[in-house]
Amino acid sequence: MPVWLEAGLWGLLAGGALVIGAAIAWFVHVPQRVVASVMAFGSGVLISALSFDLVDEAETTGGLVPTLLGFAGGALVYVAANVALARRGAAHRKRSQEQQPSEDEQEGSGAAIAVGALLDGVPESVVLGLTLLGGGGVGVPVLAAIFISNLPEGLSSASGMKANGRSARYVFGVWGGIAVASGLAGMLGVLLLEGASPDTIAVITAVAAGAILAMVADTMIPEAFERTHLYAGLIAAAGFMIAFGLERA
Repeated sequence: MPVWLEAGLWGLLAGGALVIGAAIAWFVHVPQRVVASVMAFGSGVLISALSFDLVDEAETTGGLVPTLLGFAGGALVYVAANVALARRGAAHRKRSQEQQPSEDEQEGSGAAIAVGALLDGVPESVVLGLTLLGGGGVGVPVLAAIFISNLPEGLSSASGMKANGRSARYVFGVWGGIAVASGLAGMLGVLLLEGASPDTIAVITAVAAGAILAMVADTMIPEAFERTHLYAGLIAAAGFMIAFGLERA
């Protein structure tokens, strides 16, 4: 199987967790505390993966300065895009209650939420595809971290969409579209960077890692803290510890 096709399929699988989470939220009542706890756990898992599988690898391959510059650049670009989308109604796109505005409350918020979800998912998928370029197969810790974090993201956001009157067509259209886009992002990442120098791949990986950390802090941790409060840190630490232990085992 071509590497670019494999990257696309892995990206589709990881993005599919968003659809699974959305389906759970749509058909089953999940207590808010459970949603927040899973979000906190997913945050810890994702932080572990970007720390030890992405940034560490980027620094080893490309050096400290390019890694730091790429990481800062990724965070800055993500935050700038997120601020622009927040002004159009996407600030609370991962919140599970009624913080998300309806289309009646803010026109265009539905499109902004969809674009925001895409913004959150693309860096993860690109990184997942890049793990295949070394020839050793997909990075299992990165795949697991993205899947585990995507599940509560889809669950929480879809719960908020449903609470604010979004239709099933909209909810599953958004998350199904993001899953497909995740596959395409992984595929394009490999197609564009296959044959690139290790230094280039390291910088791109660092850029994506910076965007992912900014996303976790901006959109996942607030939802996790809202219901679990002082326990959010402990649950996130457990997710980090388990992911790190599995990666090193």
